[in-house]
Amino acid sequence: MAIKMIAIDLDGTLLTSANTISAETLKTLGQVHNQGIKIVLASGRPLSGILDYTKQLGLAGENEYAVVFNGAVVQNLAGKVLMSQEMDYRDFNLMLRLQRLSHVNLHFETTECFWTLDRDLCVQMQINAAFTNNEIKVRDKKEIPQDFVFNKVGFTCPKGSDQIAKLWGTLPDWAFQSYDIVRSLDNCIELNAIGASKGNAVMDLAERLKINQKDVMIFGDQGNDVSMFENPEFLKVAMGNAIEDIKKRADFVTDDNDHNGVAKALKKFVL
Repeated sequence: MAIKMIAIDLDGTLLTSANTISAETLKTLGQVHNQGIKIVLASGRPLSGILDYTKQLGLAGENEYAVVFNGAVVQNLAGKVLMSQEMDYRDFNLMLRLQRLSHVNLHFETTECFWTLDRDLCVQMQINAAFTNNEIKVRDKKEIPQDFVFNKVGFTCPKGSDQIAKLWGTLPDWAFQSYDIVRSLDNCIELNAIGASKGNAVMDLAERLKINQKDVMIFGDQGNDVSMFENPEFLKVAMGNAIEDIKKRADFVTDDNDHNGVAKALKKFVL
């Protein structure tokens, strides 16, 4: 096995708890990239939320890629959309129905910005927008056009609130049958079109680049990474801080994100 592509989750994996790439990890990824291995950030964030980190890694241009919106979109780092799975106005109305199951904020993510009907925004939604360099457009329902399309949905609530747990426990079966839904944090549920996942996006990108799935290495830690760990062909590395569902599916469990877990696994398997 010769690794040719490495897909790395961002928050809780590549990034430390301080939202930085450690010097050791940055150096190690530079060595990997110099060997001609593709480094692909695979994140729930939009492209705007990862570009600062790709620049630090020396990645830019039309021949470098990112998996964003939990796999709903694959773009090159020049911004061109290569693959996209969208939801429409019917889905928009269904999300409003789901929101009524608990007291949570609801926002809709596109490649341009976030949209919400909520006037009172919890801190978590504001943090999500700030971390991803995104504008939040607050609108009335009548201002949302019938041709509205979006790539991802986020339900959020303040930390310490039980409302996300309440929503998660009351989501109807039809929702899980119609959408890909993950609880990415204790106070956040993310939803994509059915089939839109990091695992599928990484697999499709590898095929587009003519890279065998056995030559793909992946890193992750949370529920929105599980789809990558379901692929039996990938070399799967769980972070030491990963949820148990990730660890039990992994080929290897490395150190946590605050102790150079990514760098240590790359030194073991690649360098």
